[in-house]
Amino acid sequence: MAESSDPIIAYIATFDSPARAKLEEIDSILSEVLPNAERKIAWRMPTFKMRKNIIHFAGFKHHVGLYPGAEAIEQFSLQIQEAGFNHSKGAVQFPYESQLPAELIQSIARWCLAHTE
Repeated sequence: MAESSDPIIAYIATFDSPARAKLEEIDSILSEVLPNAERKIAWRMPTFKMRKNIIHFAGFKHHVGLYPGAEAIEQFSLQIQEAGFNHSKGAVQFPYESQLPAELIQSIARWCLAHTE
């Protein structure tokens, strides 16, 4: 298989299922909201950037982590909890066996974009 010139696609390709499928899904969700963002790897995580880093995600053994930053987590804490997901000060964990909350992820990404201007 040829190596991808897209660093996020190359990152995702290093994972097996079910991680790969969830990473592809979160990449697709974020790409819809941030179509003009630069796609790069920062802090060893897929990152969407427009002037500044907007949002990151990463694959782990049992979950995908979404890293929108502490202010975004504070803003969406109630919705994250109501959706049944764990979060820390700056991250949300989406277990591989759960369905990704696409609308919530899109809302978080839009908020992050609006607050990086």
